[in-house]
Amino acid sequence: MATSAKQAAKNPNLQAVPEAEGAGAEAPKKNSKKKLVLFLLLLIFFLAGGGAAWYFLGQEAEPLAKGAKPVPKVDPGKPPVFIDMEPFTVNLQSEGGEQFLQVSFTLQVADENQLEVLKLYKPQVRSRLLLLLSSRKASEISTAEGKQKLADDIVAQVKQPYAPGMPPLAVTGVFFTSFVIQ
Repeated sequence: MATSAKQAAKNPNLQAVPEAEGAGAEAPKKNSKKKLVLFLLLLIFFLAGGGAAWYFLGQEAEPLAKGAKPVPKVDPGKPPVFIDMEPFTVNLQSEGGEQFLQVSFTLQVADENQLEVLKLYKPQVRSRLLLLLSSRKASEISTAEGKQKLADDIVAQVKQPYAPGMPPLAVTGVFFTSFVIQ
């Protein structure tokens, strides 16, 4: 019990203990400052971790347009869905003489809904692919790597929406069934 000097003068049995101004108040302030700093450091740590996780794991998730449906994923438990494309015959870009490409392939899509969309827009699909195929040179597509790049480009062309506000199609593969360069 701390008493003031006046009380000690009135009562000789009491001992005067000087009060330290702010001594009792500084200890909790230092403790609360440490807690605040620790809390802020932990908050920064978790926010940085969450931001890093979002950056590295969430990059492929693109925001959807208003009203757009998410792109369906291929379910490994379901059988694959394929659509055979009619053969294409195109003139290739000139490399000193006329060369032709005759190619047939099958597209793999995520589900029956995607198949129906491709059937509905088949004239646009064929037009895009004719333009893509005729833009190539024989030397570009004669190697295995060139054919793989062409398959990737075909997937990219077919995936693009065919009407405004339409989500991209879920095309998962191209399988060449015939490939002749003359």
